[in-house]
Amino acid sequence: MNTAIYDSNGIHEISIDSLLNHKRMIYLEGEINDVMAVKVSKELSQLIQEDANEPVKMFINSGGGSIDAGMVIYDIIQSAPMPIKTYCLGRAYSMAAVLFCCGGHGRYLLPHSKVMIHEPLIPYGAGGKTSSVQTIADDLKKTKEEMVEILSKHTGQTKRKLRRITLNDAFFKGEEAVKFGLADKVIGFAEMMEA
Repeated sequence: MNTAIYDSNGIHEISIDSLLNHKRMIYLEGEINDVMAVKVSKELSQLIQEDANEPVKMFINSGGGSIDAGMVIYDIIQSAPMPIKTYCLGRAYSMAAVLFCCGGHGRYLLPHSKVMIHEPLIPYGAGGKTSSVQTIADDLKKTKEEMVEILSKHTGQTKRKLRRITLNDAFFKGEEAVKFGLADKVIGFAEMMEA
């Protein structure tokens, strides 16, 4: 989708994504995968080059996806020099919930947005030799503990409570997410768009 920009040189057509990036807004939408991880890393690299101190807004609407790809984005958010604020537009499930709640400079969601956490799922197509299946199971256990540690760090909840609550899909809407420590505040869309 494109939009028109008017300046002293006339009218220019620019993509909405480019315009939003220029305004230091990044959107994580859809499945979290390697393509998204590379896209986000490129966008944040460019924003760091432009101004390493100016805050960035990251808007999330995702049902989750690959933990490996998500951890690339997580590591970038945690080590970026500029403040990154996260906003949930609709849903932040699974790995998207981890990315949403790790925004250390403000985590905001709309009143009816939902955040869902659960333990890691078995990767699609996992199978093979018995020893391979055992290796996958061992890796999933390590990954689960890593996710519990990360969620504990960003929510303030105990690891024991998180191990128990993530056995099943745990959904949090608006104020429930704030109370659990997954978000800081419920706000309206106009407030999200404010500079």
